[in-house]
Amino acid sequence: MNNNQIAVIEKFDIPAIAGGNMAAIAAEEMDGLQDAFSCDRVKIPSGGGLAFEVPGEDPYNPDTVKELVGIVVDHHPVNAFWVEKFTGQNNPPDCSALDGKTGEGNPGGSCKGCSRNQWGSDEEGKGKACKNMHRVFILPEGEMFPLMLTLPPTSIKNWANFLAKRVVSKGKRVCEVITKITLKKAANSTGIQYSQAQFVVVGILSPNQAIEAKNYSDGIKAMTRKLEIMAADYNTTTVDLDVEEVM
Repeated sequence: MNNNQIAVIEKFDIPAIAGGNMAAIAAEEMDGLQDAFSCDRVKIPSGGGLAFEVPGEDPYNPDTVKELVGIVVDHHPVNAFWVEKFTGQNNPPDCSALDGKTGEGNPGGSCKGCSRNQWGSDEEGKGKACKNMHRVFILPEGEMFPLMLTLPPTSIKNWANFLAKRVVSKGKRVCEVITKITLKKAANSTGIQYSQAQFVVVGILSPNQAIEAKNYSDGIKAMTRKLEIMAADYNTTTVDLDVEEVM
């Protein structure tokens, strides 16, 4: 990211809720309803498609967009394990870790040392029985709540490189820049095609806007970090993954 070439954004419509104290507002206004709240979930298509599926006015006919543009206000790893091989079924995982570290359910416990979170533990002996994913919450301009994009294992390396090389190495937090997310077609070692997320910085927030974005980011985490893992989070790719694709 060249700070001299990327535009500084002086005006990006960021919700200002009680000085960013969304955690307190959520606790008061949504008492007993926090578990029912959910961000709109963006779906990465199967088969190498290049357009995201985004919920629209008709829940049975989602909109399709080729790019997502906004501020990433939160992101974190999540893990999910299904006792029976995942084939697109709609049941929740038997074990899940909202922090990517400690699982709840069957078998539960530390993810780092879990045998189901090791390479070769899936039924084919190629990947992991536990599915490692990464949630990215991106706030489009003018919206009150972010969209939730769950990255499958094949897109996590791209996200990590984007953060390290295009954001952190430039002395920025990811909520201080405008990010564009697109898709490209890729294939595994057996030739099966899938969609892989790509990330680029398209703008840098001004110092005042960066403060507003940080306040919003701190507040929204009280809600985003509690969203349960659903089958739809992993139902973005069913290809057999290669170790080199995600390492």
